[in-house]
Amino acid sequence: MSQPHPDPTSITQACHKAISINCAVITVSDTRTPETDSSGELIKQLLLAAGHKVGHYQIIPDEPTQIRAQLDIAANSIPPIQVIVFNGGTGISPRDCTYDAIANCLTKTLPGFGEIFRFLSYQEIGSRAISSRAIAGTYKHLLVFSLPGSRGAVQLGMEKLILPELIHLVTQLG
Repeated sequence: MSQPHPDPTSITQACHKAISINCAVITVSDTRTPETDSSGELIKQLLLAAGHKVGHYQIIPDEPTQIRAQLDIAANSIPPIQVIVFNGGTGISPRDCTYDAIANCLTKTLPGFGEIFRFLSYQEIGSRAISSRAIAGTYKHLLVFSLPGSRGAVQLGMEKLILPELIHLVTQLG
């Protein structure tokens, strides 16, 4: 009798469960504090629940130089950070500069992330989704995501897009 072949999907899922990614969570806000940062807290909780690590957490003001500095801090951290998730500052108000600061630094962009995020947002909040400038891509060896700062947007982005693809994307980076 021949042995049954293992299901390749279950093998891949088992391997992915064994991988723990070291992440940074950065909240971009002029008003939030650790006590009021429910979106940053939700990102941390979801990452930890999925078996990943949060090696760095920071709340910074909506200033391009500080946003770019966080990219460099994560890129040079020890132990290495593999993924950085920003939240906040993705709208179009004069103080919203997260998208602009990050977009100019990315080596490669993942346009599908923002496109699908806005599509999913549209299904939940309607036409207000057009004001989201969610973005993702790579910076040096990092995978970078930037989400709006609302708790609903964070939950949507994390559960529907980031967590399901996180391990796959990180392994693609090598």
